[in-house]
Amino acid sequence: MTLEIVHYGEEVLHQKGEPVTRFDGELKLLFEDMVETCTEAEGIGLASQQIGKALLFCVVDLRGAEIEFEYSLDGAQPPLDLVSPIGMCNPIVTVIDPATTTYEEGCLSFPEIQGDVDRPDLIRCEYQDTEGHPHVIECNGLLGRCIQHEVDHLNGVLFTERMKRKVFKKVQPAVNDLQAQTLARIGKS
Repeated sequence: MTLEIVHYGEEVLHQKGEPVTRFDGELKLLFEDMVETCTEAEGIGLASQQIGKALLFCVVDLRGAEIEFEYSLDGAQPPLDLVSPIGMCNPIVTVIDPATTTYEEGCLSFPEIQGDVDRPDLIRCEYQDTEGHPHVIECNGLLGRCIQHEVDHLNGVLFTERMKRKVFKKVQPAVNDLQAQTLARIGKS
């Protein structure tokens, strides 16, 4: 089932998620619904905050991505189609190499708004899958960036907050308009 994506202006986007403690059918259904929502919206990742739930849970799906990246999952490199989409519960990101790259990011909670964001290129992410099994993924490129973006969401941090001031100034009018539209829609002004 496709879920409604929360747009900037909703308070839940600034909330840190609660840890996932129940690995049950309800979580698996949430995973399936979030993957369907992400695919329908033509995204590559979706955090629970973006569907109105403050949990430490996100999905990442780079199947079909045309941008190259390297990864290992639990020390192996299985084909991406076998491991993706990835449901990440309680993810913790650590930086392997502090060297950063700049890339124009977008966000499903900020339709049609993009801006350059600097992020470390090589990361490690420890997480649990939807059955509670622990995993470690090490990756770079778009996969590493996507995971960092989604884990930021889980901690209430938005990609606009990662932009340099001069970059944000370019998109600020659109961000302000989006916030005003969202607040008007939910009855707050």
